[in-house]
Amino acid sequence: MLDMGFMPDVKKVVDSLPPKGQGRVTAMFSATFPPPIQEAAAEFLNDYVFLVIGVVGGACQDVKQEFVEVERNTKRDKVFEILESTGDDDKVLIFCSSKKGADFLAASLSMKKVSSTSIHGDRLQSQRETALREFATGMRKVLVATAVAARGLDIPKVSLVLNYDLPNDIDEYVHRIGRTGRVGRPGRAISFYDNSSDNDTTLAPLLVNLLTEAKQDVPEFLGSGSGGGGQTFGAVDTRANGVGAPATAADEDEDW
Repeated sequence: MLDMGFMPDVKKVVDSLPPKGQGRVTAMFSATFPPPIQEAAAEFLNDYVFLVIGVVGGACQDVKQEFVEVERNTKRDKVFEILESTGDDDKVLIFCSSKKGADFLAASLSMKKVSSTSIHGDRLQSQRETALREFATGMRKVLVATAVAARGLDIPKVSLVLNYDLPNDIDEYVHRIGRTGRVGRPGRAISFYDNSSDNDTTLAPLLVNLLTEAKQDVPEFLGSGSGGGGQTFGAVDTRANGVGAPATAADEDEDW
């Protein structure tokens, strides 16, 4: 919420509460918590404890991650093929990179008699709530969304997250696939990879690192990893020259 345009609203709420350190207890949670967000959060926290569970910024091992190499003009056909292999009661969350793309894909699914709806930033609040309610209750099998649904939404029993378009950064990828495999349930995420896309090829080394950290199979077409300056996915407390060492992987290991 701090980096998705809600900072003024968060400040307004906090200003109506007792000052930090004077009777107010504040807790913050994040699947990634990168340094810029830690710095923003410090405004609201007082002499806080930085607690790491598992590998912050890493993918949950309960989510089976799969990648499919496709060309852009074959993505829709591949979506139909994947949906045909899912059960009638499965909930499928599909992420697109644009609002227009989300609407177009949802319309295409409806034409194929797939019960679907879409959600993105141009929807009214009432429309968003209706789309989420219909998807959560099983009235709609598929929810096609942009990044607006990548974080903070706890929709029960999402069977599959499908990245029709890969996101621009690795943190959003982690948040997206975190919509499935929640509360100890196994989950599944399938991502389309287009070798002709500059965005996809730029993200590929970080995806390899992430898959390796999560002990997942790495497809050959993604390359060998070590991108982003050899980025790892441990969390570091940014205070006092990084007090709080990077978290190590255990045996096992959101915004509107």
